[in-house]
Amino acid sequence: MRLREKVSIITGSGGGMGRVAALRFAGEGSRLIVADIHQAAAEETVRQVKAAGGEATPIAVDVSVEADAQAMVELAIKKYGRVDVLYNNAGIMPEADHSVVDTSVEVWDQVMAVNVRGVFLACKYAIPRMVERHCGSIINVSSFVAILGCSVPQDAYTASKGAVLALTRSLAVQFAPQGVRTNAILPGPVETPLLMEWLVKDESAKKIRLARNPSGRFGKSDEVAALAVYLASDESTWTNGASMVIDGGISVNYF
Repeated sequence: MRLREKVSIITGSGGGMGRVAALRFAGEGSRLIVADIHQAAAEETVRQVKAAGGEATPIAVDVSVEADAQAMVELAIKKYGRVDVLYNNAGIMPEADHSVVDTSVEVWDQVMAVNVRGVFLACKYAIPRMVERHCGSIINVSSFVAILGCSVPQDAYTASKGAVLALTRSLAVQFAPQGVRTNAILPGPVETPLLMEWLVKDESAKKIRLARNPSGRFGKSDEVAALAVYLASDESTWTNGASMVIDGGISVNYF
């Protein structure tokens, strides 16, 4: 098992890519804090983890709220004694997020609160615990849109993921000397309920996105989870500050 005895916090793990990652991490031997804004969703992930023979504890967390982020990390310490991995997976992509010229301030602030402040707060409380043991892996979910422009814009989401990428690099430089490495995963479009619900409603949007991808398909959550397992494991102890793009080739396609 690649994550045997490790303790991992996965935010947004009540469904989608987060739940897939939780099941994958548990299958590799990690004990988990399953954090999600919806308590019932977190509990369902824990139920599935335990049914498969794993160990996990649920907690309802709004990652944009400082007290929630602190409680999440403290639960890991109380329950399992340490934090080895922080997987900042929680994020939102509201339907009302468009160009800067027609996105409301309220939507912009909501996206920044979850996607950027949420990463900041989780790191704020997890990193000192990792530094105490001179050991830890932080995995931040950015996006391929952080390195590409888009003619069908979601500017708040794009800006938030660019911020996550920049923060990842800063943390990698600051804390690697203290044993804590930080890396970012930049997925392309992945078949999550969030994305599929949107694209099912708009067949033209789906065709546009598939036409740009040399692989001819969307990604799978388990493909992203596999990369996260590598970054969480001791196999990646010299991987730090990396921007790991997993997009089927979209970002290298000129036409």
